Amino acid sequence: MKEVIKTDKAPAAIAPYSQGFRAGDFIFVAGQGPLDPATGTIKGDTIEEQTRQTLENIKAILEANGASMKDVVKVTVILTDLSNFKAMNEVYKTFFPEPFPARICYGAALVLPKMLVEIDAIAYVGN
Repeated sequence: MKEVIKTDKAPAAIAPYSQGFRAGDFIFVAGQGPLDPATGTIKGDTIEEQTRQTLENIKAILEANGASMKDVVKVTVILTDLSNFKAMNEVYKTFFPEPFPARICYGAALVLPKMLVEIDAIAYVGN
């Protein structure tokens, strides 16, 4: 059984996708960026600000289904500039307790101008 996750505490989808889905014991959070849920605009000019907002959005989607950042087992991070890797990590590690989730990070262009980061997540909420 799968269940869509939707919350107004995270930005509304800007294309044909859902904020997240619960499928059995897993929660899949769609790629999130640094969009302010209230305005739908990019929040922050620095990688630190944008990473913080992006992870707050992921946290809100997880919480909408009773999960938390400690339940995350896999993360994908996309950076528009790989020189931002270290600064992104400094914010990232404040959102996840150890042991940290498995992760991949790579560089690519993102759809929205001025968007520096996009992150998706998979959480496990079983026993």
